[in-house]
Amino acid sequence: MKQNLQTFAAKPATKPLLALLLMIVAMMFLSENFATSDNMFNVLRQVSVNLCISVGMTMVILTGGIDLSVGSILALSGAVAAGLTRDGFSLASADLFVGITFWGGILAALLIGAALGAVNGLMVTRFKVPPFVATLGMLTIARGLTMLYTGGFPITGLGKGFEFLGTGWFLGIPMPVWISVVVILFFAFLMKHTRFGRYIYAIGGNEKASLISGIKVNKVVLLVYTLAGLLAGLAGLLVTARLDSAQPNAGVSYELDSIAAVVIGGTSLSGGRGSIWGTIVGALIIGVLNNGLVLLGVSPFWQQVIKGCVILAAVILDKGSGKNKT
Repeated sequence: MKQNLQTFAAKPATKPLLALLLMIVAMMFLSENFATSDNMFNVLRQVSVNLCISVGMTMVILTGGIDLSVGSILALSGAVAAGLTRDGFSLASADLFVGITFWGGILAALLIGAALGAVNGLMVTRFKVPPFVATLGMLTIARGLTMLYTGGFPITGLGKGFEFLGTGWFLGIPMPVWISVVVILFFAFLMKHTRFGRYIYAIGGNEKASLISGIKVNKVVLLVYTLAGLLAGLAGLLVTARLDSAQPNAGVSYELDSIAAVVIGGTSLSGGRGSIWGTIVGALIIGVLNNGLVLLGVSPFWQQVIKGCVILAAVILDKGSGKNKT
């Protein structure tokens, strides 16, 4: 069983990778601005946000679940980090004011993301709420809390720390790219070389068999949703820093791009099969597609239609490959 799980984890996403290469070549012929260094870095910077979310989404889907709340968690985490960093925390009844540093704002965003993800996990494990329903509820709750916290207005003037996090460079590479690379390497190692990673594949493959074999399924699933929330909080920091403001409507439809990246990358929606590396390819496909369509002047409405068709095609290919294996 262990060998089979490692095979699923290590299997290269050859079809998505080929599709990505063909897409890049096509965009190079269709737009002279696509292959410029500035545009390539712009694509990577944009993809970095989706990669952080999609790594967490990969783990969730591998367990056979889904998380529709990541976009709203992103927005709330980014808004709270921005608000605390700029204005600190005050309690008028106690005549108390606490200033929050840039690092304190980062910690707050990560903690909020992890806490909301943990609530999702508790809903799924302890209260047996279907993942779709549990995370759909959290999507609405977190979005509402974001509007309440911001009052419906952007939070701006965040300082140089946030600016560097979103638009700074290190060794000639944008900071968001460095952050996403660290996330990818850590979680790729976690999934392939740790017992926790093997448990995720086992639960997605057969939850009942996992219980019988002694795996504490509820604890693993709870931790998976918590990590997905934490990574959404990290993505919220990147979006807020890149814009130098926390927007109340940040992260809208980001969960769809994340799910698309995971599915296009070869992860099965039924769980138990897929990899972080495949998700990377899927996120790059979504990023290149978004960027290329903008450069070609395609209407935003048609962009949605095209992205939807790409997702459907990926799901059809996934179902077809699953039948061939059985």
